[in-house]
Amino acid sequence: MKKLAFLLALIFSLLPAAALAEYITVFNWYDYIDESVISEFEKETGIEVKYANFTTNEEMYAKLSTGAGEYDVIFPSDYIVERMLAKGELAELNLDNIPNRSYVMDWLQAPAYDPTGAHSVPYMWGTVGILYNTDLVDVEVNSWQNIFDLELAGEKSVFMLDSIRDSLGVALCSLGYSLNTRDAEELEAAKQVLMKQRAEGIVKGYLVDETKDKMISGEAALAVMWSGDAGYAIMEGDGNLAYVVPEEGSNVWIDAMCIPAASQKQELAEQFINFLCRPDVAARNREYIYYHTPIQQVADEMDEEEKQNPAFFADQAIIDRCEFFHDIADEMEMYDRIWMEIRG
Repeated sequence: MKKLAFLLALIFSLLPAAALAEYITVFNWYDYIDESVISEFEKETGIEVKYANFTTNEEMYAKLSTGAGEYDVIFPSDYIVERMLAKGELAELNLDNIPNRSYVMDWLQAPAYDPTGAHSVPYMWGTVGILYNTDLVDVEVNSWQNIFDLELAGEKSVFMLDSIRDSLGVALCSLGYSLNTRDAEELEAAKQVLMKQRAEGIVKGYLVDETKDKMISGEAALAVMWSGDAGYAIMEGDGNLAYVVPEEGSNVWIDAMCIPAASQKQELAEQFINFLCRPDVAARNREYIYYHTPIQQVADEMDEEEKQNPAFFADQAIIDRCEFFHDIADEMEMYDRIWMEIRG
């Protein structure tokens, strides 16, 4: 028995590491993939997926800062990609291993946050807007002012996003300022708008993933939401929920798939990214999580009713009045201070 054990140990010691432990660790947002997609990838490739979740970009980046080598595929939003790229924290992708990237829409092939398209592949995109309950709101909702209107929102209340960039961005946009401002006076004005909203009792809570289910159950009149969560609520609700991107504009965003520079499993990670770009897989993901797909073929096959609903697809007119977030790491201390004051 000892001789057999010795021979087995010797054989395994000579095998390549990948043959011993074919797995990758994926770090993604909550509720942001059809779990059957993961199972199918594991079955097709023999690569195990260890899955971890986060709720905001800031949470994700903080965890990466202390253990980037633990993760092989990450899903940061555009402005975090921009930050990580500037700091050399992302691996350059071998696009020969990701042929399905060719299915990505032309306008997303070389986005501003990754101009060469060599460090990221779009996963989903969407907007920030207002989901509202038509049983509780008897006026047309089309402006950010609606969520700050005491008479309209008051006792019916509003859910805000527990996200520094999104909630501050909403207030900045309502005042006609850029979502990426570094101007202290403009940020102070946005802070006052949000603090007044809280002081008047309009805000029922600052939430993230819980909001969609709370809106379905009628717990508030309006909510600031990402488009896909709004789409889920509309589909699962009683037909009394609607989504709008306000006329003042908003944030249009892209969540990307990237590989941390510290990952030791780049080829395996690229297989996973390539798999998620395959049109049939991307279509299943879109149907499961309701966000806008970057895969042109999948978008083309959507039915016309979906294409007319801004919760499921943003047309060019919406995109044209929206703004991408950019990295404001050089001013994060000011942003963080203001956010702490808002949140009490």
